[in-house]
Amino acid sequence: MLLCVSASHKTASFELLERLSVPRTPVAPLIAANAELVQGAVVVATCNRFEAYVDMDEPVTAAVALGVDATLSAIEAATGVPAAELEGSYTVLGGDDVAEHLFSVASGLESVVVGEGEIAGQVRRALTESRQLGTTSAELERLFQRASEAQRGVKNSTAIGRAGRSLVRLGLELADSRIADWSTQRVLLVGTGAYAAATVAALRDQGAEDISVHSPSGRAAKFAAKHGLRAVSAETFPSAVAHADLVITCTTSEHHVVSAATFAAGRTGAEATASGCPVDHAGRRLVIDLGLPRNVDPDVATVPGVDLLDLETIRLHAPLEELQATDAARDLVRDAARRFASVGERKNITPAVVALRAHVFGVLDAEVDRVRARGDEGGQTEQALRHLVGVLLHTPTTRAHELAETGRADEYIDALSALFGIEVTDPAASAVRRDIADAG
Repeated sequence: MLLCVSASHKTASFELLERLSVPRTPVAPLIAANAELVQGAVVVATCNRFEAYVDMDEPVTAAVALGVDATLSAIEAATGVPAAELEGSYTVLGGDDVAEHLFSVASGLESVVVGEGEIAGQVRRALTESRQLGTTSAELERLFQRASEAQRGVKNSTAIGRAGRSLVRLGLELADSRIADWSTQRVLLVGTGAYAAATVAALRDQGAEDISVHSPSGRAAKFAAKHGLRAVSAETFPSAVAHADLVITCTTSEHHVVSAATFAAGRTGAEATASGCPVDHAGRRLVIDLGLPRNVDPDVATVPGVDLLDLETIRLHAPLEELQATDAARDLVRDAARRFASVGERKNITPAVVALRAHVFGVLDAEVDRVRARGDEGGQTEQALRHLVGVLLHTPTTRAHELAETGRADEYIDALSALFGIEVTDPAASAVRRDIADAG
């Protein structure tokens, strides 16, 4: 059975999400190693959510509780955030609800900015990382692959993908009111990952021309060459910060890359000359921090003439949902989740179908043996009996899948027990539902 432990911008503080985003060690392997019933785990960690998707091996009564305990213990071990502190800041989803939730997340329906596009890539990368860590399972693979398909369906079939704005673009829109001419702005980008590439595209859409890039990990030159930018070295970085009109940070660094001290160091005459930047800077400057954990020390807000815009502030300005586009997208997500559950229910009803066929063919084989003993010349009687059994089994088999698809597999299993005394050894379809109900 599938389980999701989710802490997001809807349930947790920005400060807590920031702490969860900096694990000392990957969380998924710790979840997988924490309990024998854990079949696999995939962790999706973004600037606005931390979610663990867990595949529990058996639908036992305590599966949900065991899965949640394993997840919270792993989070505490990896991040130092105790389970008690997480209380009230996360939700637990199980069964069919997991698929609908992940499909909504991947489609941008649960993002701060509804319809933003970065989350789809983050979901794909979460699966890739878990593959590398060896913590996926067949059911988690199916879940995340179907999530990507659902996201593409929403993007291609609704207006939400076109209306949805990324956090990068929303940040630039908030900055636009104070910038008269983007083409005159000296822009310094700090970071060279996926967000950095999206930021370059968004800046050029705004009309920015003077863009330079610095990488704390030393990848600025390669990124600059690819995107037609200027690379800023570690030596000239403070001066570039101090004399930029707009600084945008989006790195995965666990430490602040810009602080008030960076501005102070950048004002020295030697660095200003080396960077080719003017010593004096007229007008107010803006620093946009898109990093999680924060890339910019809050003390930057105390630097004269500098305004700081971080993710928490951007989140407060997120627009209301585009209602019609969102409704259409959610309909697509629910339909995709139903299809996902239907396939899963078909798999869960298989032991019951196999048990019925084994019972019936067992009776048939005994009858065929008696017919042969009496002399079935040419095997015509045996052939007729086998044909009859095949016809009789068709309807119960079809009915089993129909009931499974509507969530009524337990009725079929109960009927087998009442009519034939067949006890199904793996009644997952009903046990999963009981498990989730007990946990609630």
